[in-house]
Amino acid sequence: MSKRKSNLIKLSFAMAAAILAASISLGTTTSAAQQDLPEGKGAELARDKCVTCHEADVIVAQRLSRQGWTREVEKMIRWGAPVSDSEKEVLVDYFAAHFKPRSAVTQPTAGDSQGKQIFEEKCLVCHEADLTQQQRLSRPGWTREVEKMIRWGAAVTDAEKGPLVDYLSRNFGPRPLNNR
Repeated sequence: MSKRKSNLIKLSFAMAAAILAASISLGTTTSAAQQDLPEGKGAELARDKCVTCHEADVIVAQRLSRQGWTREVEKMIRWGAPVSDSEKEVLVDYFAAHFKPRSAVTQPTAGDSQGKQIFEEKCLVCHEADLTQQQRLSRPGWTREVEKMIRWGAAVTDAEKGPLVDYLSRNFGPRPLNNR
């Protein structure tokens, strides 16, 4: 067998192994993500339309009002989510029922003045405070969110990123599950 044929066969096997690994990985991710969404009318639709692009924790952590969920679903549709008008209503109903805001928002803690100032000057330019207050993300979630906003053009410097994430995660982090 020629060296060229041998290399092609090796390349074919490597590609087949990569495809197999990717399909196994995707199957595991989907089943794990399905476990993270509570059952109810709209759960399967959320898995089919939303969890295909991002993990369920992004949905679960948000805790938005019905109006907030409507804005969020409409934003996803504008960004290309294949959701019909009737499916949109089912999704909004499901999210609003299962991931509504929890009890009163905590007040900022002492020592957050720098992070709070960055938040007010950089974030509230585009967003209303209720969107931030309702998300209740973990520290890694807020880090991803701030990095995403920077990629999308938020004028947050590297020096401001840390204090901003600290402020957001301390004041708008997840609440205990028994505090629904």
